[in-house]
Amino acid sequence: MTEHHPHSVTTAMGNHHDYLPAAGRDSLLPAYDLLSRALGVPRLHERLVDQADLRDDHRILEVGCGTGNLTLRIKRARPAAEVIGADPDPRALARAERKARDEKGIRFDHAYGQELPYEDGEFDRVLSSLMLHHLDTGVRTAMAAEILRVLRPGGRLHLADIGGPMTPADGLAARLTLRTGHLTGNLGDGIPRLLRGAGFDCTEVATERHRRMGRVSYYRATRPD
Repeated sequence: MTEHHPHSVTTAMGNHHDYLPAAGRDSLLPAYDLLSRALGVPRLHERLVDQADLRDDHRILEVGCGTGNLTLRIKRARPAAEVIGADPDPRALARAERKARDEKGIRFDHAYGQELPYEDGEFDRVLSSLMLHHLDTGVRTAMAAEILRVLRPGGRLHLADIGGPMTPADGLAARLTLRTGHLTGNLGDGIPRLLRGAGFDCTEVATERHRRMGRVSYYRATRPD
């Protein structure tokens, strides 16, 4: 749930931040994890972590970590790895830190995706889940460039989001979502084009119909050596 400039979805939903809070509004934060489970997000996270080929000697970043569910799953999959979750929502980060209080080698940083506070080439992997579709064009482009910058040569971004080859044939959720026009940048080859434009080698790893979200697609993007 990283930055989304204030005169788009955030204003429309009654927020007063320069980011989209977890669950869309501060008042809904207590229900965020319950909503995620109802949407089937834990399975999505499991699949994304499996695709990322994580190792214990990796340094791993999640961009847009929200309340830390994916960050914690990464850490529990690779206990010896150094794992960082970054998000601009301080309330979500406080909740993530409480959930991770018994874990070592994990931390949560207050940061925007388009202004990552890390040195060039710090990370072996960056992961992101269900966040990109919230961002407007300028922020998406800047964030892709930042992720490329903080990855080491040969490092990879693994990203899952709503969109890809989604059509009305994917069900009611897809038809409702397509009608809003909110996913335009994520549809078709929109995500690979964004990441290739930033300098990544990008491929779609998998795509699947999703009863509650229409269609979810998974991408692997590598920073060239």
